[in-house]
Amino acid sequence: MTSASPLLDAPIGVFDSGVGGMSVLRHIQAQLPHENLIYLADTGYAPYGAKPEHVVAERSLAIAQFLVGQGAKALVVACNTATVAAIKLLRAHYPNLPLVGVEPGLKPAAAASRNGQVAVLATDVTLAGAKFLLLRDQVSNASGAKFLLQGCPGLVDQIELGECDSGATRVMLEGYLLPLLAKGVDTVVLGCTHYPFVRASIESILAKAGRHDVVLIDTGDAVARQLARLLASNACLRPESGTPATLKAFTTASGTALSAAFSSLLGLVPVVKELRIEKDLAIPDAH
Repeated sequence: MTSASPLLDAPIGVFDSGVGGMSVLRHIQAQLPHENLIYLADTGYAPYGAKPEHVVAERSLAIAQFLVGQGAKALVVACNTATVAAIKLLRAHYPNLPLVGVEPGLKPAAAASRNGQVAVLATDVTLAGAKFLLLRDQVSNASGAKFLLQGCPGLVDQIELGECDSGATRVMLEGYLLPLLAKGVDTVVLGCTHYPFVRASIESILAKAGRHDVVLIDTGDAVARQLARLLASNACLRPESGTPATLKAFTTASGTALSAAFSSLLGLVPVVKELRIEKDLAIPDAH
């Protein structure tokens, strides 16, 4: 089979404030196994959920500029907070580039709910965003579902530390989940790309509470499907070839830590390089 053209061979850029976007990356790899990928974790500036929206937007644009400079043929904003803050800005800057953001799965949650009581776990910035609130109102009006919004301060930090199933993380999750269960929710949206990594802990809490009926909604699969559709419509899907797909990674913090996260969360060992982002410019470190 012949080698892909330069455009088809170009990588897909995926970024997040840290390791959370790996929950989206694994769906992309599963659905598009022949695509070359670049993952960028802005861990040195995490969590985004505690930052002003305009700051997150500026950093997202700087990261996008770096990924495009690396030859990215498409971008995935694998972060709910960055999508809320920056997706409109990114689309204005790159109108001809396939670009996919992440939105909490309110529509599938409303469809899955039997009693119309849906909890949304997310960062405070996501839950306060005008884009999210408009979507909530639209879905609520169309479906009759009631969305109970629960900010989860500290949870992203625990996941970034690798504390996905620790006692402290479980206590934190119980504090967020149990009051929602008491209000009768039967569906829970994991409204941050970090949160699928604590899914096992959430399921354990639900089981202990006798709530095996609660449905958890993770939108990573939908993001990968949308990416595949955009690549196909732009005629830039990479075909199967004799050259295996590659995965490169960048981080604004410790490369060793990101490598360890890839290994523990996805069982992968990509090449990881450290990066600095100063104002609106992303600069690879010399080493």
